[in-house]
Amino acid sequence: MAKAYWVTTYRSISNQDALAAYAKLAAPALQGAGGRFLARGLPAMTKEGGLMQRTVLIEFPSVAAAIAAYNGAGYKEALAALGTNSCEREIRIIEGIE
Repeated sequence: MAKAYWVTTYRSISNQDALAAYAKLAAPALQGAGGRFLARGLPAMTKEGGLMQRTVLIEFPSVAAAIAAYNGAGYKEALAALGTNSCEREIRIIEGIE
């Protein structure tokens, strides 16, 4: 079974306090669901039209595990702490290459 990768990019962050509250809850919830943080922060460099935006990369054992983590109670609590207007972001869950 191929691993899966959860990629989050932040276009804008308007409430750092809400993001910090989210991160405090999201990290343990995602790790508890089998996620392993591989990278997070601003890019060291961007090329070919890339944007300088915060990016988070998390590895999961499978696509099903990544989706279950997103739908889990712990992550829903983290999303509630983040709120609806604290940032503009995009999350993608992609299957790795075996």
